[in-house]
Amino acid sequence: LKYCRVIFTRFKDLVKYWITFNEINMLLHMSFMGAGIAFTENENKEQVKYTAAHHELIASAKAVKLAHEIIPDSKVGCMLAAGQFYPYSCNPADIWDGLEKDRDNYFFIDVQARGEYPVWSIKRMEKAGINTNFSNEDLETLKNGKVDFVAFSYYSSRCTTADPEIFAKHAKPGNAVFRSVVNPYLKSSEWGWQIDPLGLRVTANTLYDRYQKPLFVVENGLGANDKVESDGSIHDPYRIEYLKAHLLALRDAITEDGIPIMGFTAWGCIDLVSASSGEMKKRYGFIYVDKDDNGKGTLKRSRKDSFYWYKKVIETRGGNLDE
Repeated sequence: LKYCRVIFTRFKDLVKYWITFNEINMLLHMSFMGAGIAFTENENKEQVKYTAAHHELIASAKAVKLAHEIIPDSKVGCMLAAGQFYPYSCNPADIWDGLEKDRDNYFFIDVQARGEYPVWSIKRMEKAGINTNFSNEDLETLKNGKVDFVAFSYYSSRCTTADPEIFAKHAKPGNAVFRSVVNPYLKSSEWGWQIDPLGLRVTANTLYDRYQKPLFVVENGLGANDKVESDGSIHDPYRIEYLKAHLLALRDAITEDGIPIMGFTAWGCIDLVSASSGEMKKRYGFIYVDKDDNGKGTLKRSRKDSFYWYKKVIETRGGNLDE
């Protein structure tokens, strides 16, 4: 809160939109990267994770309340790594498995958006032997610190099955966090992330149906191994195709479904080391950075074709998406 007070006070006249925790649900999937948790030997990992989760949720709620006090016209949101889990088949067990996996991702946002723990999460924690004896003060804090909007990252949908044999046969690491069954209806990137523009529309509709709060897409993009031509140009039509398809799906969510989308920011503007793979060659940017996986390079910046295309998207407010 001391940190929040400093930045809210310093930037109150400049910044009106805030997010408390980035991809908060990563705490459950990548505990060290997502929350700095290092488990000790024989420690009850589930208890540690959900205790840390509770602390983050309390911190978020207090930050929201403080932001509204210091910047009355501010909007504070939460943020999750999103992507719908499709059942691999119409087998009811697969449907249930998908629902349960979606709940893992929505757990934090359920609390941040609604101000209380959902009943299913309490039952799940009790069954796992996790202490849920939260103080009345904490529960009141959650109620008073509900977020104003829901932000999310979206790169791909996921697919799951309750059948262990099918899962073992068809599952791949995918995006290095969510091990997923390969969806036969979708193409994949070089790194195995399945490309599903309609899934962005599905995810946006699901989130709005669940929370009835404005949405903000704050990460969306394609990691690819870009090549610099002899004349210095970088042609990345695959990135343009990916972003165009996702922006069109988002436009449909707005115009056809009536979903209130606050904004869209692509990941990312400039090449950097990929968080999921630790590689420089897995590039997301509109701007190429001369640096390889071994740290060698001049750091020279070069604009890719996608840079000029996205510049036009901004200038025309999406008018060139139909070209």
